[in-house]
Amino acid sequence: MRMHPHRKHSHSDAPDTAAAFRRLAELDDGPDRRELRQAVVAAWLPMADRIAGRFRNRGESLEDLRQVAALGLVKAVDRYDPERGAFESFAVPTVVGEVKRHFRDHMWALHVPRRVQDLRNRVRTARRDLVSTTSGRSPTVAEVAAEAGLSEEDTLVGLDALESFSALSLDAELPGADDGYSLGDTLGSSDPAIDVLVDREAVKPGLRRLPEREQTILYMRFFRDMTQSSIARSLGISQMHVSRLISRSCDRLRDEVMRDAA
Repeated sequence: MRMHPHRKHSHSDAPDTAAAFRRLAELDDGPDRRELRQAVVAAWLPMADRIAGRFRNRGESLEDLRQVAALGLVKAVDRYDPERGAFESFAVPTVVGEVKRHFRDHMWALHVPRRVQDLRNRVRTARRDLVSTTSGRSPTVAEVAAEAGLSEEDTLVGLDALESFSALSLDAELPGADDGYSLGDTLGSSDPAIDVLVDREAVKPGLRRLPEREQTILYMRFFRDMTQSSIARSLGISQMHVSRLISRSCDRLRDEVMRDAA
């Protein structure tokens, strides 16, 4: 099938596929329809490529953008109703929407709620439109809010999202740092005392149930860091007896904690 160019379209090389679309609507699924559909898609690919080119230099390769735009074109061909106007009027917003969805769903470094993404787009458009009326100065939050029809609070959310499309590496040097101090250097690390705190809380009920002498011995050994011999002298008992009491008390506490955990 030969597609003839038609000058009435906005693209000089836009093909005249009206007859082909009418034929697609009449054909049942089969080899003939699939071949005609493929020919229609191929005829309109230059338009999809041009749309993809509008989004170059935004962090995605042009080849990937062309593939996304081609997918949008296929969807447009499949959904188009010849009775509802020219194909180009339907296809262009469909392809553009597919490319924008690609950026929205796949190009953010972190998951950002749809509402925040929409606020970002409205704020970005408002700022761009205001630049021509503010003699090049950066518009204020109030001006952007009025232009976008948003509250100042939502405008601030959108402005923050403008800087959140990509993430900084943890190895990135902090602004103003001249000693190689990186973003990763500002992050904290795990505090080993947290594990100790958990262990202490776990044994507290068991400690309260121990006889008073065993509580005293464990306190002197583990909280006052006294040796077994000094504990024995303090309590007037043998060091061996102190050792047996510590071992027996620790075994009891361990068994109780493990039983409670199970």
